[in-house]
Amino acid sequence: MTTWIIKTDEPGDGPRLAVKDAIDVAGLPTTAGCQAVAERAEPAAADAPVVASARAQGARIVGKTNLNELCVAADGVNPWAGTPVNPLDPSRVPGGSSSGSAVAVATGEADVAFGTDTSGSVRIPAACCGIAGLKTTNGRVPLDGVYPLAPTLDTVGPMGRDVAAVVLGMRLIEPGFTPVPYEESMSIARLRLDERVFEIDPAIDAAVDDALRRLGPVADVTSEHYHDAATANGLYVADEGWRQNAHLVQDPPKMSGRIHRRLQVLEDVAGSGMLGWAAEVRKAIRAEFEEIFTRHAAVALPVLPVVAPEPDDDDNADLLLTSLNGQINVAGLPAFALPVPLPGSHLPASVQLIGPAGGEERLCGIAAALEAALA
Repeated sequence: MTTWIIKTDEPGDGPRLAVKDAIDVAGLPTTAGCQAVAERAEPAAADAPVVASARAQGARIVGKTNLNELCVAADGVNPWAGTPVNPLDPSRVPGGSSSGSAVAVATGEADVAFGTDTSGSVRIPAACCGIAGLKTTNGRVPLDGVYPLAPTLDTVGPMGRDVAAVVLGMRLIEPGFTPVPYEESMSIARLRLDERVFEIDPAIDAAVDDALRRLGPVADVTSEHYHDAATANGLYVADEGWRQNAHLVQDPPKMSGRIHRRLQVLEDVAGSGMLGWAAEVRKAIRAEFEEIFTRHAAVALPVLPVVAPEPDDDDNADLLLTSLNGQINVAGLPAFALPVPLPGSHLPASVQLIGPAGGEERLCGIAAALEAALA
């Protein structure tokens, strides 16, 4: 059983909440999916604020879910704790790093799950497993009691089988959270990326376009900074992720070889002296999106350039999975992942709806209207 690091099955009749094991739950250790952390971990003295809020709304914790070690990969593969099984196709990765959270709701073992998202770690597993997920605005949800990867980019967000479950997750985090209903006057911008830089399967692009057309008129927009923002994401993760995890590198047998090598890469990149450049890119892409939002209610593009891939050993799958996502963490904006039909495939595509900072209420309304249009 690899969906869970710890199964708790708390009794009660409130919503069943699965919590990624990078978020503190009182009385349980937080392992970050890594043996090196697990062997040092003491039971958490208190719930993280997001968990405390959910409990106060009547949620019952059904367990702590599996993840990529230290949150530093995106395929969901974990040699120490096992890899959660993608319920749509066991030969494919479940996506990560919030892999167990996605699988728990996709299989009906939880009504809602909490994940963390630094470079796409809520949206990617949601897309791979055919569920819905919301990356929240940077800073909207408290990160106290959350195992850090890159605090500049880290967010916590809800995952569920459908939009209603994600809205329930937001209400558990913020009592009174209420979506703003979609209106036909709201226009959606479709982000078109340079095909020489971003290799998106044309069938995925077409599936996203077809889904959006069912909602209403769509206007194409482009981005001058999307490619640089991917690099900026990597620089923040390297600098902050290395500082967070450097002490674990003395323990190579206590993490997979892949993650140990990746931490060494983070160390190399962290010394590049390019954080000032990354901060400029952060301002530029945020300003670019804010200008688009003066004309459009949301920006849309695929979550993934391909369907959920098969596992591989050379990290190609991981690079593909994150290629369209970390930019939104750099911009600090909310993004909703919603499955859309992919003709001729047993796996879905997934559309990423991006909104202005603090615009989760409107994003959830747009996602609900799109879900209804696809039903």
